[in-house]
Amino acid sequence: MKHLATELKSDKPKHECGVCGIFGHKDAAKLTYFGLYALQHRGQESAGIVASDGKNVHLHKDMGLVPEIFTESILSKLSGHLAVGHVRYSTTGESNIINTQPFMVTYKGVPLAVAHNGNLVNSIDLRNHLERKGSIFQSTMDSEIVLHLLARTLDLGIARAVKETFACIQGAYSLLLMTPDTMIAVRDPNGFRPLCLGRMIDGDRKDGVAHIVASETCALDLVEAEYIRDVEPGEVLIITEDGIESFFPWSERPKSYCIFEQVYFARPDSDVFGANVYTTRKRMGEILAREAKVDGDFVMPFPDSGNYAAIGYSQASGIPLEMGIIRNHYVGRTFIQPSQSMRDFSVRVKLNPVRSFLKDKRVIIVEDSIVRGTTGRSRVRSLRDAGAKEVHMLVSCPPIRNACYYGIDFNWTLFGTTLALIR
Repeated sequence: MKHLATELKSDKPKHECGVCGIFGHKDAAKLTYFGLYALQHRGQESAGIVASDGKNVHLHKDMGLVPEIFTESILSKLSGHLAVGHVRYSTTGESNIINTQPFMVTYKGVPLAVAHNGNLVNSIDLRNHLERKGSIFQSTMDSEIVLHLLARTLDLGIARAVKETFACIQGAYSLLLMTPDTMIAVRDPNGFRPLCLGRMIDGDRKDGVAHIVASETCALDLVEAEYIRDVEPGEVLIITEDGIESFFPWSERPKSYCIFEQVYFARPDSDVFGANVYTTRKRMGEILAREAKVDGDFVMPFPDSGNYAAIGYSQASGIPLEMGIIRNHYVGRTFIQPSQSMRDFSVRVKLNPVRSFLKDKRVIIVEDSIVRGTTGRSRVRSLRDAGAKEVHMLVSCPPIRNACYYGIDFNWTLFGTTLALIR
């Protein structure tokens, strides 16, 4: 557990990001752009795409949202049948262009790029070791370590290099690696973060098929790709003109899927860890209605993350569902803003109560989870100020009690509750 204690003291970035890669299509960069558009909820800080025609590699990345960074002109310059993209969300550490992804280096004249979702818990030890051996780092991202390790064994062949590289790494990683003619997908043996594989007919390969690898199935839907399967925990996929090679280089480990993907982070139209997110969240609300029976005039969510659990609670309890708070959809998700002051401001801008409707009502709020309590405290206060007679707050997620080191900003002990009755 030494590496966990070391990690807790670190101020380096941690990530909950989105990745998307296309192999075998003449419009690979444009399709990757649409895939990132579908995955924008996984990171609003920066985005990037690296593309290759087999020889020439081009990279464009910047701070901001996907449609702000990429124009038709920029995408036309990212030519080739192979592209890998990334949207980033950092929760601590520096937020700047240096730490954007995909991260690319050149080793012996060969461009290598990585797009990573997750967090490497032994990254400090690895970085110190590599620096003692002469490595010079350009960023503060743990993802850069992957390329330094890969370069040291690349002469052994890509499959052996990947095996040797990730044998040294501990933590969560669903990532894409790219060389000028190859795309490699790697998922950690515990399967912390999601990763899926799809295909599109009308590709440029000999068999007329292009392949897509993405963090969530909603990215496949947008580009009209067929879902094949999830990339399995501990699996490596090497995608080339000759097809897909799959192998499992490490011993099998217990599966540790991140529940917060289903509770909050993934899009409700995605299938994650073998289950539809919308159905899962709705089911949580149904179970909550059995466990926490409350008498009220109506059920309402904190939009949008609580919507689906609120639907389930309403249908199971028979209490009408209403929208007593209206969301400003031009404000980003409060959970993924990089500073506490920005989170507080965003909550005030993002959600506003319907005062005339709430006056003298017994309100049952269904929320998806309690993390910092920023949204809950602020909105309960606003409901009281709007004249609500009673405010009952129910939480569909089980209590969040401990820190998480695998890519979500839980860097202190937290206490949630399944039922919080606030009067």
